[in-house]
Amino acid sequence: GATLSLQMHHHRAEHWIVVSGTAAVTCDENVFLLTENQSIYLPLGSVHRLANPGKILLELIEVQTGSYLGEDDIIRIDDEFGRA
Repeated sequence: GATLSLQMHHHRAEHWIVVSGTAAVTCDENVFLLTENQSIYLPLGSVHRLANPGKILLELIEVQTGSYLGEDDIIRIDDEFGRA
């Protein structure tokens, strides 16, 4: 039932593959529901968020690609933990 921050990156793109559970993925203005064995590509500069809308544990694989993969490239736009 948790939600990650709404964020974007200047130097990397991400590819998320759902291993189990259901993922609600926001990418720019769109929200996609992904289930086991489905994936989504999040282009460099896209505003994105990951949420688990269900009760089943969400497990996914994240692949990052780009010129710089440091954690200081996370630009938080909205965050329920007060980090934005």
